[in-house]
Amino acid sequence: MEALPVKFSQTTLTELMIPSYANFGGKIHGGILLSLMDKVAYACASKHAGAYCVTVSVDEVEFLQPVEVGDLVHLKASVNYVGNTSLVVGIQVTAEDVKQHTIKHTNSSYFTMVAKGDDDKPVKVPPLLLEDMVQIRRFIETIKRKQVKKEAREELMSAKSQFLPADDFPLLRGQRCETRLSGSSSEFDQLFADD
Repeated sequence: MEALPVKFSQTTLTELMIPSYANFGGKIHGGILLSLMDKVAYACASKHAGAYCVTVSVDEVEFLQPVEVGDLVHLKASVNYVGNTSLVVGIQVTAEDVKQHTIKHTNSSYFTMVAKGDDDKPVKVPPLLLEDMVQIRRFIETIKRKQVKKEAREELMSAKSQFLPADDFPLLRGQRCETRLSGSSSEFDQLFADD
């Protein structure tokens, strides 16, 4: 299978933000932006894979600045990494105020996609041809991000399976919550006693 360059599948989607996309605060609803990001990730990944692609995970969705009604939103997507059947698509989202002639970066994200065949089973994707240092850096960053994500997932699973009231209840001190345990015993009362 021949490697394909990043530029082969780079995709830009531009959409006008209309009033029906706004939330109660008058800003563009985050769900609209996520839907557009999923759409551009699909287009980019499918073009590289030459196959239907599905979204497996989304990393780092942080809305840095609000998007206004009337803005042109530009979503730029490129394949940053490929595995055997998966691809990681990096997406940069900007909002252009056409009246003020300004562009602001609203968020970036990473979508992991898997290529599927007609039988709905994962299919191998072409290797990625890296042609400059930015592409090499993005590929390596994705390898590192995958490792950090795996370690964080394992640590979270361990923390979830090791709930120990005597050790964990003090974490509630100073938090914005109240506890009302029905039939609480003196054992639990001690856990909440002030030192």
